[in-house]
Amino acid sequence: MHLENLIQEATHLPDKVVAVAAAEDEEVIEAVKMALEKEIASFQLFGEEGKILSLLQNQGLEASERLKVISCCNPDEAAAMAVQAVSSGQADVLMKGMVPTARILKAVLNKEYGLRTGKVLSHVAAFEVTGYDRLVFVTDAAMNITPDLQQKADIIQNAVDVAVKIGVETPKVAPIAAVEVVNPSMEATLDAAALSKMNNRGQIKNCVVDGPLALDNAVSIEAAEHKGIRGEVAGRADILLVPNIETGNALYKSLIYFARAKVGAVIAGAKAPIVLTSRADTAESKLYSIALAVRAV
Repeated sequence: MHLENLIQEATHLPDKVVAVAAAEDEEVIEAVKMALEKEIASFQLFGEEGKILSLLQNQGLEASERLKVISCCNPDEAAAMAVQAVSSGQADVLMKGMVPTARILKAVLNKEYGLRTGKVLSHVAAFEVTGYDRLVFVTDAAMNITPDLQQKADIIQNAVDVAVKIGVETPKVAPIAAVEVVNPSMEATLDAAALSKMNNRGQIKNCVVDGPLALDNAVSIEAAEHKGIRGEVAGRADILLVPNIETGNALYKSLIYFARAKVGAVIAGAKAPIVLTSRADTAESKLYSIALAVRAV
């Protein structure tokens, strides 16, 4: 499976609507144009109407039934209205535009109209790495700083739910640590062992969890065999659970800048997928994220 497959599959689904908060951003509009051309989704653009219409014109677009522009006074109002569009069923996916992450998450967590489910919100990134015949998911590289054991279980479940929805049968999950054995001095190894047992007991569903595993033994069959590590996950991991945000951030950016990997990412755990890309993400990455979100609805 490749990220392009997500785009192709999304075109065959019933049309989904993406609500974009503060859509007055050139690369967001570029991604919107690409998604419209590929018939991935329709869009509701919330924000400064004049700026949005100008950016649409620059891309050769204009407001239509599939591309609605909703005028808002400021980014906070745009975030609130976009979230309300999703919570009321008028839209299926929420997307961040020119609004700070903290502000859109504040709207997402609003008790009256937000998208809270009681689950942990977590970042799920799907990477297409040259030489791999499958997508590799990394979680959580952006939301949870130092998750505890239960939060890690929820983060795994969020990633599994996304992977299953896009067609990965029984995802293999590797809780990543520096070593492959349980070391009482290394909390990541203790949590990995506990998560494996929780999976065995049915507390984490629809997947296989085995760890601790170092990164090489999680993704390389040769490395796992060389160290005598056996099991369903060793060398074949679909999902890499990182122990903290620093590890996740470094791995995420290493894959992009060193391995030149392609990526699409969503925030999972809310009532609907959230596309929460950064200013540094390319329009292509935003497009892949939209496709991932549409498939994950």
